Amino acid sequence: MADTPDDAPAPNELDQDGAIRPKLIATKEQWARDGRGLTGASGEAPPRDRLPPGQRLVEDWPVLDLGITPKVSADNWSLTVDGLVERPLSWRWADLQAQPQTTAQSDIHCVTTWSRYDNQWRGVSARNLLALARPRPEARFVVFHSFDGYTTNVALADFAEDGVLLATHWQGQPISLDHGGPVRIVLPKLYFWKSAKWVKRIELLADDHPGFWEVRGYHNHADPWTEERYSD
Repeated sequence: MADTPDDAPAPNELDQDGAIRPKLIATKEQWARDGRGLTGASGEAPPRDRLPPGQRLVEDWPVLDLGITPKVSADNWSLTVDGLVERPLSWRWADLQAQPQTTAQSDIHCVTTWSRYDNQWRGVSARNLLALARPRPEARFVVFHSFDGYTTNVALADFAEDGVLLATHWQGQPISLDHGGPVRIVLPKLYFWKSAKWVKRIELLADDHPGFWEVRGYHNHADPWTEERYSD
């Protein structure tokens, strides 16, 4: 079931550090109401310009989360792929590592108005995972479920794009826990809240189910180049 505006992330089977930060959530909901960061300059940027409208370039990688850090590692990580698939998957770390490993480079664009160029990723491609799970013809949407209870939704067509990864490495090193390791989603063409940290379940559905931020005023699609920051 998708989150409702009054829902907090559901508890899960792993221990966690921290707690949900209501003030952070309230602040970001207010950003959505105020249209924070919107420039009105949506549309295709000139080919020489990699920075979407309203973004600023950073060199570090800011840590953003809901205040909860699940105690997940390669030893206790697991992934379920289910819903409208012909072949549901249930993976542990060794199963993920047994898949073909893909490297990709992409930029990060965060809805909080920062961007970071030239991120080097390694992991298992979404296309490889989908080829194994075999989506049924009626599958059109994906919901990512995370170990901290977070959810976010994307169209299946966006998940199946080239360059989308279940990423385990960043800049040649394992992705740290605070950045969503041991496994996070990387969807480079969308604002980065769609790239779920600590992913534990990938659910394929016929109907769209908005996730945690999507029901709190954030755009359902999240294209940085057209400033799809907030819902209408």
